Amino acid sequence: MTNRLDQLFAEKKQRLLSIYFTAGYPHLHDTVSIALALAEAGADFIELGMPYSDPLADGPTIQASSEQAIANGMTMDYLFEQVHQIRQHSQIPIVWMGYLNPVMQYGEQRFLQHCADAGVDGLIIPDLPLHEYEAHFMKPAQALGLAFSFLITPQTPETRIRYIEQLCTGFIYMVSSYAVTGGQGGIQPEQIAYFERVQAMQLVRPRLIGFGISGPADFAIACRYAQGAIIGSAFIRALSNASDAARAAADFIPPFNAVRQQAAGG
Repeated sequence: MTNRLDQLFAEKKQRLLSIYFTAGYPHLHDTVSIALALAEAGADFIELGMPYSDPLADGPTIQASSEQAIANGMTMDYLFEQVHQIRQHSQIPIVWMGYLNPVMQYGEQRFLQHCADAGVDGLIIPDLPLHEYEAHFMKPAQALGLAFSFLITPQTPETRIRYIEQLCTGFIYMVSSYAVTGGQGGIQPEQIAYFERVQAMQLVRPRLIGFGISGPADFAIACRYAQGAIIGSAFIRALSNASDAARAAADFIPPFNAVRQQAAGG
């Protein structure tokens, strides 16, 4: 079973750009047009956030976008339909990022099957314990061709990082700092030390750095130590001020493309 995320990682090894945004934000029906604009502009893959009322890792920007999306009427079933609509026009890899409680409410096996049917390539569930993944998610997800990615932080010891890599079928999500999403203070020396420590482990799975990667300069630094980076809160802030969400998405990507072109030598 072909997985678009696997294909991407096989074909492109450096300077991967992933954009996270909350489904149903700023308006309920914006999800498809934003995703297609990002794909056209040059994003390598998309992380679609399922809005949730009680997130654990999201900072105020993403929390506010989730609250608005829920108020807009966003549901899990409608997001499956939106992914299906995206798939009618684009084969960009799509990773669904959400929390365990709504998945359990929906039904674990039903959720995984509907992800596969809609055209989702991977999943990130930050509060899913590894033992629960092994017991209830791993085999059915693999059978459906769904890649699971897991988070590590500066506090994660090497033994656990290596265990996470063994379980990971997508990419290793390197949380850049101890904080929640949305930091804007720039990358600090202690973060560089963490990036270097993980880089020295020579992990096989692709690594992408997220949380606090807010602009092209941060993206360039992250790409020195990992295969790419994930931009979330900065993009949502751009959407929040836009009269045309798809146009804002298209305009957001070129500065990151310029960094990639410069790093590639032209």
